[in-house]
Amino acid sequence: MDATAYPFDAYPFDIGACPSPAYVVDDALLRRNLELLARVQELSGARILLALKGFAMWDTFPLINQYLVGTTASGQDEARLGAETFGGEVHVYSPAFTEAEMSVVLRYADHLSFNSPGQWRHFRETVAAAPRSISCGLRVNPEHSTGEVPLYDPCAPGSRLGTRAADLTPADLEGLEGLHFHALCEQNSDAFEETLAAFEKKFGHYLPSMRWMNFGGGHHITRADYDVERLVRVVRDFKARHPHLTVYLEPGEAIALNTGFLVCSVLDIVENDGSIAILDTSATAHMPDVLEMPYRPEIIGAGKPGEKAHTYRLGGLTCLAGDVVGEYSFDAPLAIGDRLVFTDMAHYTMVKTSTFNGMRLPSICRVDETSRKVRTVKTFGYEDYKQRLS
Repeated sequence: MDATAYPFDAYPFDIGACPSPAYVVDDALLRRNLELLARVQELSGARILLALKGFAMWDTFPLINQYLVGTTASGQDEARLGAETFGGEVHVYSPAFTEAEMSVVLRYADHLSFNSPGQWRHFRETVAAAPRSISCGLRVNPEHSTGEVPLYDPCAPGSRLGTRAADLTPADLEGLEGLHFHALCEQNSDAFEETLAAFEKKFGHYLPSMRWMNFGGGHHITRADYDVERLVRVVRDFKARHPHLTVYLEPGEAIALNTGFLVCSVLDIVENDGSIAILDTSATAHMPDVLEMPYRPEIIGAGKPGEKAHTYRLGGLTCLAGDVVGEYSFDAPLAIGDRLVFTDMAHYTMVKTSTFNGMRLPSICRVDETSRKVRTVKTFGYEDYKQRLS
């Protein structure tokens, strides 16, 4: 039940067969993740949803929905996308809804989680009047931090995400059918077990009156060192304690982890206290987590600075001075026109891109799992930039 990372020491597809820059998702790697997630569903009894905030390449949904039960959305447009292109269950959560957004969400949501009792009270009659039956729940805050990056910690002091136990009364839950917490980010099942214990200590007495429990995302299930057996045991033990509850997990990264690439090209090489390669992509526009997280993505065939014979600082194409991916070394000198392939570029890439500086979005491609041929799914141009503005 272990999903090992792709051995990124060779190109897994013809890198010259796609535009540059381009995101490329490998169907064989995607299916490998999905098979593991399906096995987790089978053994644990949990139902797994695709979190669209992490991966929303809807051209792949006919493959993904063979394995997962639905999608989870952060608002009206993701909810509609999930309903129209994925099918199955549609779960929706937002820190707050407007009246106009709620009118759209109610057309598509099967489960709807509110961030506060105040939002539930505000929209309760609206939900009841909807022509569709919608199961509503509340996101709670276990106030138990296990992550290392404050930017991604929903349980940090002062968090706006979820209701604390001290701010909740039984009357606040009247009419609600589920509880939801999301407290993890790229973490293993030990962090989940620890967080679940904190949740049950603070909110467990509310569970007998509920119908479902959503454990949110951040479960790095398809990472090579993830303890899948522990996750299965923890979920099964929880279901044994609360057999009346339907349990959900909603990972975003785990679906597309290590399944995608960003192919780009070297446009120029300049010198300033070392060699700098200017790429036709951008950290800030095309892989913003490199600067926000921050982290250093891997490149097939490259090493750390000084590890190989020729070291370069790789810079993006925007005017932002800090639009720099990092320093990498190569066996041979880089030349203008060379293509580079960044790994693990499916999740939190396409969904977070921007057209800052008029940068065109990377094309989107897929690699057929059998023939290994590259198919260009989507290209972007001037109109995509123009239509964002007025």
